[in-house]
Amino acid sequence: MNDRFEVPGRLRNTSLALIAVGVLTLIGGIATLLMGHTDVDKARFWAVLLHDSVFFTLITAVSIFVQAAVSLAQGGWIVAYRRVPEAIGANVWIFGSILAVVLFLIVFTVRDAHGVNPIYKWVTEAEPGKDKILFGKKPFLNPGMFVGFTIVALGLWAFFGRKFRELSIAQESAPKNDTKIYWKVFRLSAVFLFVYALTQMSTAPWLWIMSVQAHWYSTLFSWYTFASAFVSGMSLIMLWVVYLKNQGNLKLVTTEHMHDLGKFMFAFSIFWTYLWFSQYMLIWYSNQPDETFYFKMRQQGPYSVLFYANFIINFCMPILILMARPSKRNYFTVTFMALIIIFGHWVDYFQMIMPGPLGEHWHINWYEIGMFMGFAGLLIFSVSRTLTKSSLVPHNNLLLKETMLHIS
Repeated sequence: MNDRFEVPGRLRNTSLALIAVGVLTLIGGIATLLMGHTDVDKARFWAVLLHDSVFFTLITAVSIFVQAAVSLAQGGWIVAYRRVPEAIGANVWIFGSILAVVLFLIVFTVRDAHGVNPIYKWVTEAEPGKDKILFGKKPFLNPGMFVGFTIVALGLWAFFGRKFRELSIAQESAPKNDTKIYWKVFRLSAVFLFVYALTQMSTAPWLWIMSVQAHWYSTLFSWYTFASAFVSGMSLIMLWVVYLKNQGNLKLVTTEHMHDLGKFMFAFSIFWTYLWFSQYMLIWYSNQPDETFYFKMRQQGPYSVLFYANFIINFCMPILILMARPSKRNYFTVTFMALIIIFGHWVDYFQMIMPGPLGEHWHINWYEIGMFMGFAGLLIFSVSRTLTKSSLVPHNNLLLKETMLHIS
């Protein structure tokens, strides 16, 4: 059984090339700023960094959530490829660190020609004589609260991501059938799910994304961003599992395991659509002026093409292509759909963030694509290196026999 992974030269070179594209794109963006372009260009520079750092942090954090949820449910089906979410989750600290730097630079240094923060207007406009609505939200939307929640959330995610992998590897050298580490992971999983509920499913999306347009709010927003991140995170796991299978690794992974991952991609595409429609329908039906402007710009304004593309890519394609049982067991189909889903939800996060700072002046060209490629390259490079540092088969795992007998 080939349970060790060595990074192929092509994969390594591809990841380094993508990182180089990202670095060159960032340098080009900085040069554009230094050349004294408009406030819109400045807002675009920071909004794109915010978009990609948030997106990649949230989809990698999903792998920690998956490990915790399955451990708490004592599920054995994931053990065959558990090293994949472990490797992804162990690298959350990288994207979390980038996100923290971007967020803090935006809050404390970014101002336009009028002294207004173009990304988070509540930083400069939440004053008695300026914006009454933002001033009313100041007890929550203020730099101190923002920094505190960000450090705690990202710090805890990074800790649990690395801790789960550390304990999983430690189980290999534990006495046979010893349950000490197993129950420790079980207890830590319960703690992490509590942490995740108070961060990803509540405060983090409010602060990092929804406060970009702080006049608007939705009680479903955190669940909506979670669903978008979750289906993207499961698609990311699927891509790595298929790749490793094609490299001759993960012999324990069968068509049944692939089918289960495909069902998650299908089911949570439907769940995302349910939340998408629920958020839209409730605001449309109640016809609240302070809420409808959010969708008016996206559905009827300059972002309308993205609004409808978002629905087609993230709902119509998964339900039409992944509904049939054979499609979820075909490697080409699930790989194609995983790539489509990740791109579709990248677009979803794009339209969550960009209308606030950019208004109608949005773009998807060299800067947006280049930064996405840079983050993707960093993800490939970091996860592939982590995968080489341990066996891909979690030997001595108490549920290893169960996963070998797994039937969908």
